[in-house]
Amino acid sequence: MNMPKNPSSESLVFAVDLGGTHLRAALVDDAGRILNQLKQETPKGDSALCIVNALVKAAQQWESDKLPVVAASIMVPGAVDCKKAVVLQAPNLPSLVNFELKAELERRLGWPVFLENDANAAAVGEMWMGAARGCCDVISVTLGTGVGGGVILDGKLWRGSHGSAGEIGHTTVDPFSGLKCKCGNTGCLELFASATAIVRMTRENLSLVPESTLKSEELTAAKVYEAGRNGDELALAVFRRFGLYLGIGLANLINLIDPQIIVISGGAVNGWDLFAPEMYRQVEERAFRTTAQQVKIARAECGDNAGLLGAARLARTGLTGFS
Repeated sequence: MNMPKNPSSESLVFAVDLGGTHLRAALVDDAGRILNQLKQETPKGDSALCIVNALVKAAQQWESDKLPVVAASIMVPGAVDCKKAVVLQAPNLPSLVNFELKAELERRLGWPVFLENDANAAAVGEMWMGAARGCCDVISVTLGTGVGGGVILDGKLWRGSHGSAGEIGHTTVDPFSGLKCKCGNTGCLELFASATAIVRMTRENLSLVPESTLKSEELTAAKVYEAGRNGDELALAVFRRFGLYLGIGLANLINLIDPQIIVISGGAVNGWDLFAPEMYRQVEERAFRTTAQQVKIARAECGDNAGLLGAARLARTGLTGFS
């Protein structure tokens, strides 16, 4: 945990990135500065109260400092009904589904509590403090274990009529691939443009490139990237395919939404120099030319803190009614 020497006198938001593996919490001031931060393993178990207890304990670590916390904002890796304040779907945190997380935390902490999808929060964070500063029509694409997305239109987060807008990873880019996604669809973008996809595509083609330095044991996306940087032909081919499908997905988004900027984040973005040329080529070929020439495609600037910043910003919006 990092403690500031001179805590801000302004109001603070207790922001939490509640991941399937790690729980990250921070105090964020109204200027977007992260004053305190901690990271720990997300509690495992069948009861949502284990997670609630961990969140309360994290908040109490700073309570004795009497810092001016005005709200808590929790982002979850899954679908969230913000109006009803419940988690609708969270494959990695099933105990939270339909659990009244907001009500329980408000009772325990005594602060207003806000819930949001993690990819949506990351989009807001990049618009507030990152690559999309000054933009009001933004698409955020997160390339991690899966593919997440957030859409901001006219400066406001677009959640859709049923709270599930921005599921970019589950748009179809190859319906004839035969590859089944965990969502039930076939040919989703997530199957071709994620860290998981990099590993799968490499394994599928190992026998076709016997001279490759890659082995199937303990294969990771990071190892494939390193091999590609060293000129491994299989790794380079995998990242070209990654870029091809990502470019198709982005071209569809450009034609559909016409954003000012598309911000790309997540662990798989480390392979940018290997997949970006093919990504740009597909966008150029498939998107409306005049539109595509004006849309900026950029790497995210806030790193792992984008979601924490976005969660804090959304809490302030919720408290004041203004963005």
